[in-house]
Amino acid sequence: MYARIPISLEVNRVLGVVPLQGGLGGFAFSERQLDQSFVKDYDVIESPLKWPESFDMTNWAFFIAYSNGVPVGGATVAFDTSELVMLESRRDLAVLWDIRVSPNKRRRGVGTKLFQAAEEWAKTKGCRQLKVETQNVNVPACRFYSKQGCLLGAVHRFAYPEFPDEVQLLWYKYLVL
Repeated sequence: MYARIPISLEVNRVLGVVPLQGGLGGFAFSERQLDQSFVKDYDVIESPLKWPESFDMTNWAFFIAYSNGVPVGGATVAFDTSELVMLESRRDLAVLWDIRVSPNKRRRGVGTKLFQAAEEWAKTKGCRQLKVETQNVNVPACRFYSKQGCLLGAVHRFAYPEFPDEVQLLWYKYLVL
């Protein structure tokens, strides 16, 4: 599996998110440089190796990208999994649960191909939307999801009690069936 591909991030800036005025919906973004950077290691928070202990993964899909026979990226998509609150009890929604690309292979289209594979799989399940969670400290991910056509749908300031300075961002991609 691709769990051996690290998913750590050097955080040196954060994304500010402000709702647009006028009742039209949407958000305005601003980037702020941090005085002191830090490393966020997502696998320390929740390792993919622990997922089978926590979830029924029957309705999950796994995609792996290879370069010369070596895994360089992966994506996991979840659908119709009752214990995943992120799915909102909907059968027309899939969640891009995890996506990662080896640091030396980033910005080469690997993530885009993995994202597209996740989209296509979700469509085969009859999903109308693909949902993705990230945080305001993961500015590269926010840029990536926006580039993939995702819209920021929700901002939760207090979603992570263990990380009080982080804001949860929920992105949605409408899928054409």
